[in-house]
Amino acid sequence: MGKIEIVRGDITKLDVDAIVNAANTTLLGGGGVDGAIHRAAGTELLAECGTLGGCRPGEAKITRGYRLRARFVIHTVGPVWRGGKHDEPETLADCYRSSLQLAVENGIKTIAFPAISCGAYGYPIPDASQIAVKITRNFLATVDKIDKVIFVLWGDDIYDAYRQLL
Repeated sequence: MGKIEIVRGDITKLDVDAIVNAANTTLLGGGGVDGAIHRAAGTELLAECGTLGGCRPGEAKITRGYRLRARFVIHTVGPVWRGGKHDEPETLADCYRSSLQLAVENGIKTIAFPAISCGAYGYPIPDASQIAVKITRNFLATVDKIDKVIFVLWGDDIYDAYRQLL
C-alpha cells in the first residue's frame, strides 16, 4: 500500500511526478495555490489549460508540468462550501478520487495534494481533511500503483488537522 505523508511547504517546489492544482472551473488560473502553480509553471501551462474546455467540480484533468519540478499537474475543481447541503462532501471526495485515478492512468507514482477547497472556497478544515485522508487511504488500499501521496499544507491549524488523522 502506498505511503501517505504530510509536509508544510510550497507545493510548486516539490520533486514528485505530479502535483494537484485546486483549480477553478475555467482552469485559467486564479488565486491561492492555483495562481502559485500557474506562476511557477510558466505561460505554457495556461496555454495548455486553455485547450481543455474547463473542468466541472469533482472532476480532474491533467497537463504537463512545464517549469515545475513535477512532470504533471492534475487540475481538480473543489466545491465552494455552502453549508454542506449541496453535495460538497461528495464533490470533494470525487476530487481526490478523480485525481488519483488520473494519476494511475498516467503512470504517476508520487503525487502531492494541497488542501482542496480549504482556502477561498471556505470548506471547514476538519471536515475536508477527514475526506481527503479517508478517500486517499481507501484508494491506496485497493489500487497499488501509487507509491506515495503527500499532503502539502500551510498553516498550523490545517497541518494539525491532518496530523491528528495520520
